[in-house]
Amino acid sequence: MILLDTPVENLSRIGKTVASRLKRLGVFNTFDLIHYFPFRYDDFSNLKNIADLKPGDITTVRGKIELLTNKRSPRKKMVITECFLTDETGSIKAIWFRQPYIAKTLKNGDEVYFSGKVMGDLFSLTFQNPSYEKVATETTHTARLVPIYPLTSGLTQKQLRFLTKQSMAIIDKIEDILPASFKTKYQLSDLTTALKTIHFPENKAEIETATRRLKFNELLGFHLQNYLLKKDAESSVAKALKFKEEETKKIVSNLGFILTGAQKKSAWQILQDMEKTKPMNRLLEGDVGSGKTVVAALAIASATLNKKQTALLAPTEILASQHFKTLQELLKPINCTIGLFTKNKHFTYNTADKKTSKLTKAKLAKLIDAAEINLVVGTHAMLEEKIDFKNLELVIIDEQHRFGVEQRKALREKSGDSKTTPHLLSMTATPIPRTLALTIYGDLNLSIIDELPPGRKKPITKLIEPLQRDKAYEFILEKINEGRQAFVICPLIEESDKLGVKSATEEYNKLSEKIFPQLKIGLLHGRLKPKEKEEVMNKFTEGEINILVATSLIEVGVNVPNASVMVIESAERFGLSQLHQFRGRVNRAGFQAYCLLFSDSNTKKSVDRLKTLVNCFDGFKLAEEDLKLRGSGSFTGTAQSGFLAQFRMATFADAKLIAETKEALEELIKDNPEVIDKFNIKTNIHPE
Repeated sequence: MILLDTPVENLSRIGKTVASRLKRLGVFNTFDLIHYFPFRYDDFSNLKNIADLKPGDITTVRGKIELLTNKRSPRKKMVITECFLTDETGSIKAIWFRQPYIAKTLKNGDEVYFSGKVMGDLFSLTFQNPSYEKVATETTHTARLVPIYPLTSGLTQKQLRFLTKQSMAIIDKIEDILPASFKTKYQLSDLTTALKTIHFPENKAEIETATRRLKFNELLGFHLQNYLLKKDAESSVAKALKFKEEETKKIVSNLGFILTGAQKKSAWQILQDMEKTKPMNRLLEGDVGSGKTVVAALAIASATLNKKQTALLAPTEILASQHFKTLQELLKPINCTIGLFTKNKHFTYNTADKKTSKLTKAKLAKLIDAAEINLVVGTHAMLEEKIDFKNLELVIIDEQHRFGVEQRKALREKSGDSKTTPHLLSMTATPIPRTLALTIYGDLNLSIIDELPPGRKKPITKLIEPLQRDKAYEFILEKINEGRQAFVICPLIEESDKLGVKSATEEYNKLSEKIFPQLKIGLLHGRLKPKEKEEVMNKFTEGEINILVATSLIEVGVNVPNASVMVIESAERFGLSQLHQFRGRVNRAGFQAYCLLFSDSNTKKSVDRLKTLVNCFDGFKLAEEDLKLRGSGSFTGTAQSGFLAQFRMATFADAKLIAETKEALEELIKDNPEVIDKFNIKTNIHPE
């Protein structure tokens, strides 16, 4: 019997191998499977007669199989499966490559649907690798709007659709907690109907209706998180942390640079909040390279000087390690012991003796519990492991959208004092359109750093046309010969490669074998193990790698000041804000940085959008512009970044819906408070 919490490995016709591939996509049980939504649909709903087919048609035909056989290609030595599909108007040849099992699945005389693209010319038409399905009362893979899902290597659309179809049997077990009158007022379909429809819609109108309901749910949950945090803060008490002026001045004078006005203002707002007995609940929002970490360091120093502990949570091990190293230098003027606690790393560093020690997990946990560690930098592992703080009074969360109510509650329970709540400082580098900021973060105190540090030169951004590619490579080589390094970011060329392995590997091979055989090229993608990622990043940071090829799904936010060139392949596939984030990775030092945009599209719309990035370095303005240009489309392309990253459906472009759902939540709280207790806030974040 299938239940909502049935592990995927227990579903019919699925083994451990397929289950492990599903888990790469965040699908661990039937509930996850139901909530793993298609990103588009192939329209195979219009059946055609074979005689009416033309080259380039993407369609469905129905007929009987004839002359089904497997052959071996003499040149490539691959198995080719061939057959003819015949209806009363004619016949068409179908070919599959490297799929010999089809000759066992189908047989001559079977009545089937074939769906796909018609290849060839008017004199010789073929289907290449068409989807197929035996004629039945209800189709899944053909003769309908067919769902297309993001995949990972070794998993097929047919497998995922088959498993999703299984899960539909228990979809009614998911409770729709919204009152009928509420759904009527906001024109929302039933939840079960929306979930069924999003996977197997009958028409495009059904997709729009289902999408609205699912987006509505996600945004309600987001606003509810903020509401619960605000409510919790209002009823909580914190320890007042006195501002230590003289010691703080020593830290500032040791920086080696002058703080910007925005940094000073933000730091002062935070330090004033920490002096109150009401727990701070502040968001520090800063553009790329604006210096948020320095401001956070002043808050950490204040807690340390008050003999209290701080926990800094980062979403990835790479970023946690970066913070661990950066804060060693920033906190040098005070006596501070810093710990690094991730799934794979357990270290301490003392600013007094400048000594780094590698510890066991148990030993580091013991030191934290005894308050011998002033600052603990870590990942989700801190929340899951059996570690407790003696006097945790400040929590800093980097990229705050990655940590929900439950994670913050878990930290407070580890704080060592059940009567007080730690001060909370959230940070985000995602530029949010100003028109949305108050709607999204109206429940938080907001500090914005919108200035670059003095002496920081804006990267020169250029749109590279195809004929200029060779000159661009010459320029990159010139900069590397000057001692600099470069990033090359690759997009997801196809959704079947969700980890970006294919595009990054192909680019790595091209650069290392054909373009720059004399240079050291590194490769970073989602399939690498944590230790392999760390090794590559360390080599790049130490200058042993000249060019790092990475996917957009890998967190490349490591501070490598020597890297001055950012190359972005197929730049038109990304949103302006995500391109701006990438560009900021090479804006970390005093020398001139460059961002080269390679585009496969020459349409006026794509070119004009990329020219906007060329002419603007204000992340907030770019966010506004992206919202205008992309309309109802995805805000950041395939991989969302920012506060909506945990969502399957909602995007920044849903500005009206974001405002509407905030009002709707207020109505629910007032008229149906019992609904709030039932609301399932799912973050979709899994451990590193």
